[in-house]
Amino acid sequence: MKTGADTAGVKNGATNIKSQNDKGKNFLHGVCSGPFPENRQRGELKYKNMSHKNGKKTKEIVLVGNPNTGKTTIFNALTGLRHTTGNYPGVTVEKRAGSMTLADGRKVSVIDLPGAYSLQPRSPDEQVVHHVLFGAQKGMPPPDLVLVILAANNLERNLYLATQTADLGLPTIFVINMWDIARETGLEIDLVKLEAMTGVRCVPAAGMQGTYIKKLKRVIWKELKKKSSEKASVSFPGDTSKRVFVAPEIRYRMIENIVHAVVRRAEGETCGVSEKLDRVLTHRVWGLLAFMGVMAFVFQSIFSWAQIPMSWISRTIERFSVFLEKVLPDGALQSLLVDGVIAGVGNVVVFLPQIMLLFFFIAFFEDTGYMARAVFVLDRVMKTVGLNGKSFLPLLSSFACTVPGVLATRTIEDRNDRLATILVAPLMSCSARLPIYTLLTAAFIPSQFFFGFISLQGVTLLAMYLLSIGTGLGMAAIFRKTFLKGNRMPFVFELPPYRMPNLANVFAVMWDRSKEFLVRAGSVIFLFSIVLWFCVSYPKNPAAEARFESARRQALSELSGEALDTKLEEIERDQKAIQIQSSYAGSLGRMIEPVIRPLGFNWEIGIGIVASCAARELLISTLAIVHHARSEGEGVTAGLIHALRSAEDPTTGGALYTPLVAVGLMVFYVFACQCFSTYVILKKETGSWGWTFFTIFYMTVLAWGGAFIVYQGGRLLGFQ
Repeated sequence: MKTGADTAGVKNGATNIKSQNDKGKNFLHGVCSGPFPENRQRGELKYKNMSHKNGKKTKEIVLVGNPNTGKTTIFNALTGLRHTTGNYPGVTVEKRAGSMTLADGRKVSVIDLPGAYSLQPRSPDEQVVHHVLFGAQKGMPPPDLVLVILAANNLERNLYLATQTADLGLPTIFVINMWDIARETGLEIDLVKLEAMTGVRCVPAAGMQGTYIKKLKRVIWKELKKKSSEKASVSFPGDTSKRVFVAPEIRYRMIENIVHAVVRRAEGETCGVSEKLDRVLTHRVWGLLAFMGVMAFVFQSIFSWAQIPMSWISRTIERFSVFLEKVLPDGALQSLLVDGVIAGVGNVVVFLPQIMLLFFFIAFFEDTGYMARAVFVLDRVMKTVGLNGKSFLPLLSSFACTVPGVLATRTIEDRNDRLATILVAPLMSCSARLPIYTLLTAAFIPSQFFFGFISLQGVTLLAMYLLSIGTGLGMAAIFRKTFLKGNRMPFVFELPPYRMPNLANVFAVMWDRSKEFLVRAGSVIFLFSIVLWFCVSYPKNPAAEARFESARRQALSELSGEALDTKLEEIERDQKAIQIQSSYAGSLGRMIEPVIRPLGFNWEIGIGIVASCAARELLISTLAIVHHARSEGEGVTAGLIHALRSAEDPTTGGALYTPLVAVGLMVFYVFACQCFSTYVILKKETGSWGWTFFTIFYMTVLAWGGAFIVYQGGRLLGFQ
């Protein structure tokens, strides 16, 4: 465990890692500050009626544990990576549920509860754990079996929640996870003695390793066959609630006695490589430089490695588009499918490989234990803006999607810390922004290399993410020093052991998160692409259509061969340009053009900005539809890039998109709060539309101001 205040003498992997702030005692004393009378009474009433309550047809197992114990990995192993995600009834806390098959063929429900340190709740996550185990959670009866996941190398800390859970009297199993890592570091745990001292069956586990999981499933089956009267309990006198909420000092003395009796470390054994790595990766300077290097590698890889699968997807979509043009007659239906749906959805789906790579790297570094080191290193940065390391994980989650990022703030106990984190989470560059960055970068940033392997395009991509982080921290500092003043809570954080990532788990996480992107592309973007096509195609301009039809007949009578093809393409292009200007979308774009002209944007870009208020990816869909992006065998993305490069500003006659305009547009989307899902989750988590509108307002001001500075400042410096 490390603290943001002091890190001297910390050893990774030890069973009794302590905070320097607590002088080796009562790490959770601040979290478990005393019994809650109302919880006592509720617990008593519930458990008096437990014995005759079980009328459920499907048995329910819940997984409980501290953060970083590998609880979710065990859950994935038991359910076979098949689960659903939703919220608990009446609470905006994520619920992961799956099922597993017992030895006799019966299926049981498995629920992964949020990570918690104690049954005395300080956060919404811990409140859900408390309510579920006490039978007070709406829509959920008390579980039939509780699996408490403990990290073998941090047994002393984990036993606080574990013994509290055992004292509830529910059927309970202690799953001692990371057993293989503990043995590799010379740590020995006497499970027989641990069972005798706690009265709870103890089973070793090592992530998703099959041998351990098979044994755990057999033990689960046997436990579920026992009579309900056979309950676990660590020997505390009195009723259930008195046992659970016994004074922390008493429980800690009991835990120290247990650990002293059952845990032994081989003489002369040290943490070796882990400790040496931590000296670098958690160092004030080298740790930050290492983090920057890792991020640079990630974004360079995202830009380079995804090109081949992106090209394949792009060409496949283009072939499908050509196929539809051949089999469908000319008319509104063909235009809707080809110019609307395929152009809109296809040009967004192309970026799926990059998004999958981003999620892969996040899951990979989480699984290795490195991400926890990044949290610790960045706590020092967070401290300067009035936040602490607990805010980093929600902000990190926001790089995937703002919604889970905002939900992850439930682990932050301090109200002002939590609200400040919620308000800046939408500034983190989520996966929806990545397609915008990469499209504009590929189209207008030269593929120039430094030192032979660092590309200017990769640096540009990294710069957008660093800009979002820097601005987010800056705004957090402003909020914490103005209307969200308050004392900064001390940050105590456990460093999990380094471990080889479980690739099955990494790929499962990557696919789960990427699937959400595909669902959005297949629903929201599909729907809005149809709406955009309609707004671009209607109302029709009969006079213009008649004029262009006359020009087309004249060309057919006067020209032939290549000259005829060129003339017909020119007529088609001019007709579409006139149609867009007179359409509903064109009218809306021209309405807001005076506001965005100082940013170098014209009304066509304005259409995209308005459309993307629902979802940022819609900018790409809109540009593809507005510019009628087509290509000849190079893929839909190549067609869109060509359309953007050749687009002319109707007002000035010059290029509509230049490198300066492209960078300004990227900066605009770094800051703009353009996502309907974000609006909804801000309202739910803050409980107020006022905070939601405030977030939209301040981010829109930042977006306009940032793009203005880039464009006008660039022009003053002579850039185009």
